[in-house]
Parts: sequence; C-alpha cells; structure tokens
Amino acid sequence: MKILITGASGQDGILLIDHIFQNSPDVTIYALSRSQQKFFNDLHAIGGLQLVETFHQKGHFIICDVTDRTKVMSQLELIKPNAIFHLAAHMEPLLKPGNESQVLSKNMNGLIHILEACDQLQIFPHIINAGSSLMFGRVDSGVASEKTPFQPLTSYGLGKVAAHQFAHIFRTYKNQNVSTAILFNHESFLRDERWLPMKIISSSVRIKFGHQDRLKLGSVDSSRDWSSAKDIVSALYAIMDNGALNQDFVLGSGATMQVSDLLEIAFKRIGLTWQDYVDVEKSEGRVNDILGFSADISKAKKQINWEPRIEAKEWVAEIQDFYLEKIERKL
Repeated sequence: MKILITGASGQDGILLIDHIFQNSPDVTIYALSRSQQKFFNDLHAIGGLQLVETFHQKGHFIICDVTDRTKVMSQLELIKPNAIFHLAAHMEPLLKPGNESQVLSKNMNGLIHILEACDQLQIFPHIINAGSSLMFGRVDSGVASEKTPFQPLTSYGLGKVAAHQFAHIFRTYKNQNVSTAILFNHESFLRDERWLPMKIISSSVRIKFGHQDRLKLGSVDSSRDWSSAKDIVSALYAIMDNGALNQDFVLGSGATMQVSDLLEIAFKRIGLTWQDYVDVEKSEGRVNDILGFSADISKAKKQINWEPRIEAKEWVAEIQDFYLEKIERKL
C-alpha cells in the first residue's frame, strides 16, 4: 500500500508517520514537504534513530510545495498512491496583516490541485483532507458537529471551507473519494510557542528555573477544545483504516477547557501557583477571538470506533517534560 502525506514535516505529519509504521508495517510512505531538515529532526525527536531508519527503509522524502500545480501533478502521476493525507496548510499563527489573501489561496489550492490531478490521471485514492474548527467561526450552541453550518471568521477558516466545498464537488460529480477531518486544537511538543498551550507550558518551566519572571496573556477565561495530537492522528488513520470513504468527521476532545485550567495543570505540576506569575493584558489577545466550543465526536465514535484516550494532564506533562529536559541540558 502506498500512502502520500502532504505537509509531512508538520506536527501531524510526523506523528502520523510514526502511527502508521506502528499499525501498518507493510506500507510505503511518500512524505511531501518543503523542509527536509525539519522533517528528519522532528522524526528523530519523536522516535529516535529507529523511526528515522524505518522511514529510510519504507519511505521516500520529496520536496514539494502543494500550491505548485505542476509538481503536484507530476508526483501523483509517479506515485499513484492508494491513500493521501492532505495535511499541508498555511497556519493561522503565521498570519500577518495584509496577507489574508495568501492564507486563503494556499489553504484552498493545495487540495484543489490534488483533486484535479487525481481526476485527470483517473486515479481514485482515499483522500483524507485536514479541515479545522475555524471553519465553523462562532458556534453559540457551544458544540459543533458535522451538521453545524460553516461561518468562518478568518481567512484561514474560509480557505479550509472552500477546500472542503471543492472536495464535495469532486466526490459528488467526479467519483473521487474524499473525507474531511475537521480538527479541533491538538497539541504536542512539536508545536512552537506561537501556539498558546506551548507558550503557557514553556513559560511555566522557564519561570520555575528563573529564566522568566512573568507571563502575559490576553485572557484566562477564554476556552478551547484542546486535545493530544497523538489522539487526533490516530483518528486520521482510523478514517483510512475503516474505509470511511466520503465521510466527514469532527475530531477533538469533546470538551472545552479554559486557559485558567491549562495554567492550573501546568504550574501546579511543578509546584507553582499560576496567579502569582500571570498578567492579563487585553493587548495580548486576538481581535477575532471567539467563544470556545467543543467537538461533537459521536459520529467518529460510532463509525470509526475512535475516541480520545489521552487526558489533558497527560499531554501537558509530556510537553512540560520536553521543556524541562531542554532546560536541564543547559544547566
């Protein structure tokens, strides 16, 4: 079986490769990314030399930008994969004023190029497209399911909705097999500090060791559905493994957690009281921040026999241990 992964050097791509090798040893993985060094560094961080060697034996790394239509076509013609995990994205934390159109087009065009290439080549792999909870925008009910209307409030969310709509067109009229996985916030130590959980957890460690005095946040009352990235990639794999063709799934923890809850877990674990070190300043917050809502994961539980297994205390501890080790190596 041949599996192609776009955005393979990202958090989800690295964790998915590890998960696939653990559960499907007889596969060949084609990892597409723009960053070879980051790919192998993070592969080593997750699984050490053993995972890197396994990839060299059963995988191929290909430098490719999925927004380049010609390159996407040539790679698909060469590989003819059985499954495609389309994870490549222009991430929301990278958004700068004035590049909204770039974020929109990049998050839309990658999947469109893949769909067009598959149609022209008349190949029909199972495409698992990574969507985002930002596709929903504001959800006043507090819970989002596969039937919740999309009302994106960011260019990132709009691009993901547009890609999803193209997927619907191609699976309805072109016989392509596309599943969109609508992913809520999911974390691992492969993230950097542009992501709020990483900022909080890394700051707790630096404060503990005296390398940082205070932590500034925009709010401690805002909330998100946060979960472990390992749980989310296991769901992506389950969509493929269960043959859930043309089925969409909302994936998350199924519950919201306030920033204050995250602070409590991280600081208490290393013997600190977060209220002693955190300053709340509105200037640190997002102008388009929205009321947190949770993922309704009932469809995933029923159809692909999946549910999250890693509790918040566990994934916070794993990330915190990563930063603790980094600090201790420098002492």
